Amino acid sequence: MTRFPLAGLHTLILFLFFTFTQGKADNTGRQSAYATTLEDSTKRKIALKKILSRLPPDRKANGPVSFFDATFTDWLNRTGELPPDFDLMPSMPFLPDPLVLETKGKFVPVKTAADWQNKRSKLREQIQYYISGTYPKQPDNLTSQITGEKTDGQVLLRNILLKFGPKSEAKLNIEMMIPPGKGPFPVFMTQWNHREWAQIAVKRGYVACVLANADTKDDTEDYARIWAGTHDFSRLMRRAYGSFVAVDYLYTLPFIDHKKIGIAGHSRNGKLSMLAGAFDERISAVVSSSGGSGAEIPWRYTTPPYVVEDIALLTSAQPAWFHPRLRFFIGNENKLPVDQNTYMALMAPRGLMISTSATESASNPWGAEQAYKSAQSVYQFLKAPDQLAIRYRNGFHGTSARDIEDYMDFFDYIFKRSKQKPENKLLFDYTFRAWLKLSGENINPLTFPEQKQNEPLSNKAGEPIHSTSEWEKKKVGILNAISWLTGDEPAIVSNPGPVALTNQGTGEDNFGSFLPRPKATADMAVMRITPYKGFADYLYGNLYYPQNKVKAGEKVPVIIYLHPFDYSKGFSTTDHQYSLQSFFENLTKLGYAVFAYDMLGFGNRMEEGTRFYHRYPHWSKMGKMIADVKAATDALSNLEMIEKNKIYTAGYALGGTVGLFATALDSRIKGTISVAGFSPMRSKDANTEGIQAYYQLHGLLPRLGFFEGNEQRIPTDFQEVLSAIAPRPTLIIAPKYDYNSPPIPIESAFNAARKVYNLYNSKQMINLLQPEIDNQFSVPIQDAIYEWIKAQ
Repeated sequence: MTRFPLAGLHTLILFLFFTFTQGKADNTGRQSAYATTLEDSTKRKIALKKILSRLPPDRKANGPVSFFDATFTDWLNRTGELPPDFDLMPSMPFLPDPLVLETKGKFVPVKTAADWQNKRSKLREQIQYYISGTYPKQPDNLTSQITGEKTDGQVLLRNILLKFGPKSEAKLNIEMMIPPGKGPFPVFMTQWNHREWAQIAVKRGYVACVLANADTKDDTEDYARIWAGTHDFSRLMRRAYGSFVAVDYLYTLPFIDHKKIGIAGHSRNGKLSMLAGAFDERISAVVSSSGGSGAEIPWRYTTPPYVVEDIALLTSAQPAWFHPRLRFFIGNENKLPVDQNTYMALMAPRGLMISTSATESASNPWGAEQAYKSAQSVYQFLKAPDQLAIRYRNGFHGTSARDIEDYMDFFDYIFKRSKQKPENKLLFDYTFRAWLKLSGENINPLTFPEQKQNEPLSNKAGEPIHSTSEWEKKKVGILNAISWLTGDEPAIVSNPGPVALTNQGTGEDNFGSFLPRPKATADMAVMRITPYKGFADYLYGNLYYPQNKVKAGEKVPVIIYLHPFDYSKGFSTTDHQYSLQSFFENLTKLGYAVFAYDMLGFGNRMEEGTRFYHRYPHWSKMGKMIADVKAATDALSNLEMIEKNKIYTAGYALGGTVGLFATALDSRIKGTISVAGFSPMRSKDANTEGIQAYYQLHGLLPRLGFFEGNEQRIPTDFQEVLSAIAPRPTLIIAPKYDYNSPPIPIESAFNAARKVYNLYNSKQMINLLQPEIDNQFSVPIQDAIYEWIKAQ
């Protein structure tokens, strides 16, 4: 996929000027229930300008936004629609709970079957309004015509043309593969480009039904014209609607087992398969294979720190797939009232398997598991826990025959043709509750004193600290608190590292070798640091360095780069949001080496993190990540080409957090750059993930879980962490439009830390940039990093 250019800071300051014209709105029949008033249109127009600044141009070659509109701008001009007033919408930083019902402004749990039916109805309305568009009722004029028939061995191949809709203009071509016998047969439905999947299905005793609702042959595209002005269904919903009509036809055939109809698809067809199953209860089972964003990955977990296809990228690359209103939630994903877990919940109690490769570039396996766990609560509520499955395969995006055979195994299980249950092996099977059982820890937060929010520069008696010697004494307590929070580190043997360039290895020689790491260029060389002459405990890493300087015998400073929440790829370089290739090249042009590796639980080390707390119940994943930075510093300090008193860390999102902790704890690290790396933990805000992001969601700092509701008693926070780094150079970049990191608490933490820098007469050594952009590792942010590095 071509990388889209991201908006620059100047674009965001000037904004795009946009003329709104009131046009004819789509008549969906439901808009009155959701339409926001125009009382505060000025605020909403400003919100729209910000959204537009994030959007790349629509790829018009991939389809129009609607029948009437070639682009999103055209749709805005015609309809006059504005984003909702986000201040009036509830914030849900976590996945919306499918078992919570909103009634008269109050949120109450779903307790009865009637409650659930009410909730289902509301979920379907919201999905249609915000994501898919509305679709027609089932046709009452469906006709069928056999257009061709032949036998292939024992299999009957039959082509059927369905006609329906206004003036019978709508059509759908189907190829059926009918095995020998009288039936009734189970059905395997799929799309035209998955015909070879159908061959496997018919071999397993299914009637295979191949529909012309895919890129290679799409009869459903004309539905936009036929129902224009009446229904505004997007391309994926049009294709799903074609599946509904196919089921209508299947119900007319005596040799079909109506209770055993399954649908499967891959990638974009995985998206439409999940959509079809969510809206047609006659579909008994769904396999959504690598549907990615908009299928198994919730939109909340496609934001830039996860380095997958987010709303901005995907809706612009494929303008026809989703309803234009989805774009309103760019940067406001926490306001989206539905998400992919609710699609999955709508399938319950019918069969659903989500399948993906944990290491494909557009995947977020952690996010998929969060959706799976959320939907699992609904399956359990409906007493059908075994009907929901999750499956991983090796490799990148493509599938093979073994995968399709596994999909058929799932259908066999759901249709009671087999007793072989899906394995459902999870890679991120962590919960705070499970950790409590493993660790046996029981910490009373009330035994910890309340901390003043932003006053690290005071002693235990609350008196101000006036000297660096007094501060250094207090810093010991801060570092001890950080160490306590990150857990009980086991005994660790240090690794001196490769020492010399001649001791480099051949690279990652296990499955990780296919992950797309930044590559060497004419000016940037790569040293592969591998086990046996590696770093830390049997780890791999890549050292990128300026070739000419090292050849000339110069020692170079080094930056330890720490990646964001890129679960599937670690420090790989992709076209999703940003490219590490150009970032590393530019750093080496500035004369720096860059050391990068996958952190625990990511990329090549994903499964290393799966049972971490079974092995080290009193440590933490964050503690291990910090230990690995220390080990990297050990190895780099001993490496002959590195200027050992100029070792820095730089990280984005999770990497920025790890870098701050590691730099505070290791005085050998010269300075740090943290991009979107923190939000104060004691600053509780219902609009953000808060400390749950650390102790629950990602399982980074379990001991924080004891302080939920008592955040003021957390023994250390980021203002102390920043203060403990003083007087070393520190650059904090905190994009203002990041709903998980509000700007004011970050400013307060920075100002508190700057007082400590003042003690050392070094306030110029700590810098805070708060660009008016969303949380993303954009080109302007990278440019700011280069300028700061030049100043060092």
